[in-house]
Parts: sequence; C-alpha cells; structure tokens
Amino acid sequence: MKKARRDWPLVLMTLPAVGLLLVFAYTPMLGTVMAFQQYSVYTGFMHSPWVATANFEVLLGDPLFWSAVRNTLVISAVQLVLYFPIPIALAILLHSILNPSIRAFIQSVVYLPHFFSWVLVVTIFQQMLGGAGVLNAFLRRHDLRTWDVMTDPDTFKLLVTAQAVWKEAGWGIIVFLAALAAIDPQLYEAAAADGAGRWRRLWHITLPGLRSVIVLMLVLRLGNALTVGFEQMLIQRDMVGRDAAEVLDTFAYYYGVVNNNFSYGAAAGLFKGVLSLMLILAANRLAHAFGEDGLYRR
Repeated sequence: MKKARRDWPLVLMTLPAVGLLLVFAYTPMLGTVMAFQQYSVYTGFMHSPWVATANFEVLLGDPLFWSAVRNTLVISAVQLVLYFPIPIALAILLHSILNPSIRAFIQSVVYLPHFFSWVLVVTIFQQMLGGAGVLNAFLRRHDLRTWDVMTDPDTFKLLVTAQAVWKEAGWGIIVFLAALAAIDPQLYEAAAADGAGRWRRLWHITLPGLRSVIVLMLVLRLGNALTVGFEQMLIQRDMVGRDAAEVLDTFAYYYGVVNNNFSYGAAAGLFKGVLSLMLILAANRLAHAFGEDGLYRR
C-alpha cells in the first residue's frame, strides 16, 4: 500500500494504455473460440456447432499451410540476420558524430520512412527496381539484360528485408541511442587515457553497455518472428506468386476471411499465437541464461 500511494500518478498514466490493450488486444482474443467451431456469421458464437480440434486436423494436413509456415520462418530468419544488427550499427555511428545538428538531421532523415505506409514504400521500390524502374532503364540504355526485382520469387526474401530496413531502421535507432546516452562518458575517457583505441572502446564499453537492450529487443523480435508484415506481403503477393509471398497472416486472411471460412482462419491465427508465445518464452529463458533480465526478472 505504501508503494501504491507513492506511485499512484504513474499507475494513473498507464490506465489509458491498459484500456487500449483490453479493448483492442485482449477482448478480441475471445474470438479464438471460432477455431473450435464451425462458425457462421448468421448463428454467432453461441449457436455455431462445436467441432473440437477438427479445424486443426485439416490445417496441419494442408500443404499450403506448411508452405506459409516455411516462408514465414525463412523470411523471419533473413530479417533477423540482415535487419536486426543495422539499427545497432547506425546508432553507434550516429552517437559518434559530435556535431548535434548534423546528428539530429541524419537521424530525422533515417527516421522519416517510418511514417510512410507500406503502399508508398512498395511504390517507391517499384519505381526503382520494377520492370519500368530506374534500374532497368539504366540496363536497357547500356544494352544489358534487364532484371525485374519486384517480380522475382528467388530474391523476394531479400527484397522485403531491404524494404523493412529502409522503412523501420530509423525507429530502432531511437532505442539504441537512448541506451548509448546512458553509458558513463568517463568510461570512454578512462579507456582512452589507458591507450585503448576506438575498436577496443567499442568492444569493451559500448557493446557491453548495449547488451541488456540488445537482448531485450532480440527477445521481442523472436516473439514477433511469425509476424513479418501483413500489408507488405499482401500488396506484393500477386506480383511474385503465392509460393514465395504466402505467410501465416496472408494465409489466415485468404483462406479464412476471403473464403468465409472464419473457423479455419482462426485456427491458423491461434496456431501462430501459441507458437509465438513459445518462441518468446524460450528467448526469455535464453536471456536469463546469459544473465540478463529479458522481458521480466526471475
């Protein structure tokens, strides 16, 4: 009670966020009951027939579903390897710029694409890398073989990763810049006085200072690994084909919502949710094994 009386303003400030989570995140979770029904919009939850695990049996035997799972995991792995380190590197580079005006300008430029919609992002990439884009115009001008990157299934995973980097890297920089600002500057001064070069200061001061934040962001990233951008994939699915661009979110949308088979889509969504929970718990346990708090302390 003493802590509650002391911290009541902070608790009060969290209530709007908690209310939003209750309304838009937790209350819709009641709809997962559709995964165990033969749901009909005309009869509703209360009167739709109960089919237990029949939807999951059909789902797990569907090769299209496993193709979507494979695409989701591969794209997530590519983005984890290629995208995750980039905000860290950019934050370290920006932090090393001494002029605050130049640093603020570069950060603003890199951060701006975060506010663009995926429609605009894909359009920009289409104008640059599409069949009539800048790249192919240059290749035609020099009598070289053209390459429509936007419709190439073989490079689609790298394409969506490049789009995610361009759009969201600036957002990730903010977190790591805040963590860098919390490192005591006297540590750098003492290391420089002892003769440590830039790389040694980076390895022994900067990266250890960022370790807890890196682990936390990695745990969150793994927990969100099965969500690779519904809008991004939906916009480009027809350009490269279902085999390359079908992920769990688009699978649930097309085979659940579009086909009016809501129970099947709910089963796919519930499968994804349970698997994501297992991933985030495993990642958090791994963080504890390395001595970090992760999402919560033990």
